[in-house]
Amino acid sequence: AGTWRRRGLTLAERLAFLPPLVTRLVLGMAFFQAGLGKFRHFEGTMGYFATLGIPLPTANAALVATVELVGGLLLVAGLLTRPASLGLISTMVVALLTAERTSFLASLHPSSDLSPTDITAFTFLLFLLWLAVYGPGGASADRLLDRGDPAGPRVRQGTGWTGPPGPG
Repeated sequence: AGTWRRRGLTLAERLAFLPPLVTRLVLGMAFFQAGLGKFRHFEGTMGYFATLGIPLPTANAALVATVELVGGLLLVAGLLTRPASLGLISTMVVALLTAERTSFLASLHPSSDLSPTDITAFTFLLFLLWLAVYGPGGASADRLLDRGDPAGPRVRQGTGWTGPPGPG
């Protein structure tokens, strides 16, 4: 039994790069497409933001479209994954407080037909939090750039934060 356990753990360790990679690619493409759509239909986006009561709808539509477009590309590349995730988290929080508020609050009620995970913004928020905390994984530009850091990698693939960087 011990041999099978070790083999299973070895296999899981070798494949640990896959979950963050797939998560980054799927979310990154979704956000890139959403940001592009907001730019392509900017007047509609601006009008929708106005109906939601979002202040400065023109400026905020441009900001959200940019954060989604650029943040999505950064996630796909695995570059600046944590800052990109934090920016995208802010857009999901605003979506949950405005456009998705009624559905999200209803999903929290025990008798609801909805679950919080039925709300796309909430599900994306959870995955973004995971990326912000655990990082981009081994198959990422962040990981390649971190290898040149004399303090060494700050996060082990798939295990989370291992402590602050060394001096420097």
